[in-house]
This record gives sequence, structure tokens and C-alpha cells, in this order.
Amino acid sequence: MGAAMNPPSMYETKAPASRRRGRIQLLLIVLGVVGPMILATGMYKLQFWVPEGRSYHGELIGNGQTRADLGIQADETRWQMLVTAPKDCAVDCQQLVYLARQIQIGLGREAGRASHALAAAQPLAADYEAKLTSEYPQLQRYPLDAATFSKATGDKATPQLWIIDPHGNLVLRYDPSVKGKDLLNDLRHLLKLSNIG
Repeated sequence: MGAAMNPPSMYETKAPASRRRGRIQLLLIVLGVVGPMILATGMYKLQFWVPEGRSYHGELIGNGQTRADLGIQADETRWQMLVTAPKDCAVDCQQLVYLARQIQIGLGREAGRASHALAAAQPLAADYEAKLTSEYPQLQRYPLDAATFSKATGDKATPQLWIIDPHGNLVLRYDPSVKGKDLLNDLRHLLKLSNIG
């Protein structure tokens, strides 16, 4: 007498359904982890869904340039507002130097985390030199290599103000028309976000 076939047990019929459900859950977990990375990479590479709004007022420098690329050698380890004068330091340049000092004062208790500086390619006028010595005692001064500066920026004449991080990386650039309130807000925002300097 042949062996009777046993009907499939309840456990055997539930196993394929539970395996299928487990595979779907695993797939969803993997998609939840890998999907956002793929989406973010695509947004960056293909420049889609990039927000138009911005919270800063200067020109963002995102190409990895440093202070040395501008032709300035300095060891500053704080945030720095650096005014560059590839020609003489005339009215626009002097206004930016004044603004940098006022912004540092405006930082209040955070003022110790920042400094202000001037890098000039040409010697300053004697009267302005005397004014800086007496009225700007904390202003750091550097020589500016005009050829290196021009090669790095393409600008041969316009004074500019740069915000530089404590590692020497260029972060933001402003032209002489910058408003003090905008610059102060940008620097405060950077100091708030930063754990360095």
C-alpha cells in the first residue's frame, strides 16, 4: 500500500508569503537609505531642484581658493575680513577698510573670533598710513602680489572685501557697494554655524 501524501502544513504555506513580505521590507529599507543619496547626487551633478533663494549677500566662493591663491601670505587662525587693493588704496578701498573695522566692533562679544586686514599692492599715501597707524591699531597689514591676485580673480583694479575662514579658505567676496548691515549679518551667520575660529 502506497504512502499517503500528506497535505501541506500550515507553516509551509505561510513561509513563501512571509519571505516575500520580508524581501519587500528589505528592499524598502535599502531604497530609504540609498535613494536620498542618489537623488542628492543627481541634484548636484545635473543642477535640478536647486533652490534659487540664498541667505547671504556676497558672492559665494566655492572653488577651493585660499588666501595664498590671492597672493597673500598670512597665518591668521580666526575668521578674517580682508580688504584687497590691487592698485592704490583710494576712496573705495578706504571705505571697505573702515567698514571691516566697524563690522568687527559690531560683532560685540564675538569680535575676538574675527579680525580685519588690508592687503595692498602699492605703498599707501603718507596721510592714510598715519591714519591707519593711529586709528586702526588692530588692522593687520600684508603685501599683495598684484600679478597673482589678477591671475586668481581676473580683477586688476577694484578693491574688494573677502570673508576668509580660519583655515584660510575664501568664503564670500564683496565689492565696494556692500551694505554694512548685510556684511554683518553674513559674518554673524557664519560664526553661528562654525565651531572653528
